Amino acid sequence: MLKSFRINIKVFSLLKKLKKHEFLFEELVKRDFKKKYKRTVLGILWSMLAPLLTLLVMAIVFTEFFGRTTPHFIIYMFAGNLVFFYYREATGGGMTALVANSSIFTKVNVPKYLFVFSQNVSSLINFALTLVIFFIFVAMDGIPFTWKFILLIYPTACLLIFNIGIGLILSALFIIFKDIQYLYDVFTMMIMYLSAIFYTIDSYSLTMQYMFHLNPIFVYITYFRTIVIDNTVPSVNYHLLCAFYALAAMIVGGVIYKKYNYKFLYYV
Repeated sequence: MLKSFRINIKVFSLLKKLKKHEFLFEELVKRDFKKKYKRTVLGILWSMLAPLLTLLVMAIVFTEFFGRTTPHFIIYMFAGNLVFFYYREATGGGMTALVANSSIFTKVNVPKYLFVFSQNVSSLINFALTLVIFFIFVAMDGIPFTWKFILLIYPTACLLIFNIGIGLILSALFIIFKDIQYLYDVFTMMIMYLSAIFYTIDSYSLTMQYMFHLNPIFVYITYFRTIVIDNTVPSVNYHLLCAFYALAAMIVGGVIYKKYNYKFLYYV
């Protein structure tokens, strides 16, 4: 009871600080979003074109050359790409958020986690733009839209919390250990191959199929596919698994961030 009360106090304090620095937070989100496409000819259109071009390449490779016959395979791959790209962009940007903004927080007393949060919100906007293209492809593929699509808000919210938690961990480690960026590149490549983005796991044994669920990104991707392609609401256990990964990442991220927070100024 006392522990729950303390958690509520901390969450309230966090929201109060975010409200206090609302203007700065909005400006950071705008800046992060614009900076990504600065000096590009197509600008914001790259938010939609980049995943589309990747999808085009994968569709040609895996349907023409490998002859995949899985129903709605393009949508199957697009859902995987969509979620994985969001995860990679949000956590990769979150990792460098503190170092990139060190000139600000070394001069002005603001909560440093604002920079990680703003990077994640910027990535969420990109994700939302790509989601529009995804739904157009869904309609073109003849998949009916149902009320269950509203439930996609749930894995998106869990993924946002998960990404912020991972971003807090990576940003704290990156300030002290710069090598972490190279290790993380390898790690994200491993996550991509273990997320079953361009293949199905049906041919694996039941034990192996359960092992895939140790990968949170695979869990969030599967939720999207279950709703959109299978028109089925995932089980309660699946909802709990989504929430577990999100909360676990957030708690671990919060603990690591708090542990190293006071050291950041010595390393930037």
